[in-house]
Amino acid sequence: MSPFVLLQHITPQHLLTRIIGSLAASRTSWIKQPLINWFSKTYKVNMAEALEPNLEAYDCFNDFFTRALAPEARPFSPNPHAWLSPADGEISQAGKLTGDRILQAKGMHYTATQLLGNSNWAQEVRGGDFCTIYLSPSDYHRIHMPCDGKLTDTSYIPGKLFSVNQKTAQGVDALFARNERLVCRFEGEQGPFYMVYVGALIVAGIETPWGGREVLTRAPRNRGHDHKLKQGEESGRFLLGSTVILLTPKDVASFENCQPGTKVQVHVPLNYRKDDI
Repeated sequence: MSPFVLLQHITPQHLLTRIIGSLAASRTSWIKQPLINWFSKTYKVNMAEALEPNLEAYDCFNDFFTRALAPEARPFSPNPHAWLSPADGEISQAGKLTGDRILQAKGMHYTATQLLGNSNWAQEVRGGDFCTIYLSPSDYHRIHMPCDGKLTDTSYIPGKLFSVNQKTAQGVDALFARNERLVCRFEGEQGPFYMVYVGALIVAGIETPWGGREVLTRAPRNRGHDHKLKQGEESGRFLLGSTVILLTPKDVASFENCQPGTKVQVHVPLNYRKDDI
């Protein structure tokens, strides 16, 4: 086990995350402004893409971190034949589920049942396709719909808060199924699909258009929904970065051409639906 991964095992993950979350939500100028300025410079954030490029215009670090982009930064034309990237980030892994198993890193797998926390839901994507996208600190942190879908259910699952970068993915078994996460089930034109928003160390929460702030470290909860969202529409935000996992049923989509390490952006096709390839 690497020292980096070992350190995460002994770190009080939830306490540290709550402390960082409080700082990120602070509207006190001498706290929020140096934090925003340092972060923007350290991670070379491209503010030319932002709807509001002035760093001093944000009321708190969270507002800056979840900043909206100017419309021209991510051009969007609806494409009913494509699965679009739900996030800016880097493809961690993508391809087919081997039965119920999802590839995490070379030689390491976890199951859809573990990830979704529901064996019936896991059965819906058995033998299907997945795409795991890692959002780095410098990325745009709003999540968008890959296709039209009706939100039917969400499940908040408590857990650990390991980092989700590649080094940790190679060192922690079933990482994404161990961390806290919000599972969103949608009904699409060709059946159900899932987006899983995975929490991580110092990720202070996940925010959705339908539920508001989904603050981490709470008890598990399941909710039924009936919200229709269009392709490209915003479906969530990370308050500090993390990972999104897209799961589709068998013979609906193919992400096998999405190579690990490839950078992707919102609204760019991951691949076309199989009927249209």
